[in-house]
Amino acid sequence: MKYDDNGLLPAIAQDFRTGEVLMVAYMNEEALQKTLSTGDAWFYSRSRRELWHKGATSGNFLRVKRVYVDCDEDTVLLQVDPVGPACHTGSRSCFFRDLQGPGIGSDGPLKG
Repeated sequence: MKYDDNGLLPAIAQDFRTGEVLMVAYMNEEALQKTLSTGDAWFYSRSRRELWHKGATSGNFLRVKRVYVDCDEDTVLLQVDPVGPACHTGSRSCFFRDLQGPGIGSDGPLKG
């Protein structure tokens, strides 16, 4: 694995049934090893600077079904079975806000 200068790599959590992206977090080597050995998603909190067992306080665990690494070995994709919402806001996914711009979110290219 190719960790960044802070010893981290992005981890994408995806619902293994639907393909929906639920969240993106970061892992250090220890978080990745705990994920692989326990079957639960573990991350590294950049703000708290500590390991984070997803669901330990909320009960909203991510049960890991498969782990993939990208072609550059600097990002992992966790296919998970979510137990409850993935987002700390209570939303199923952290990606629930729609941003639009010119040509994005419309039925076709802008005319004018």
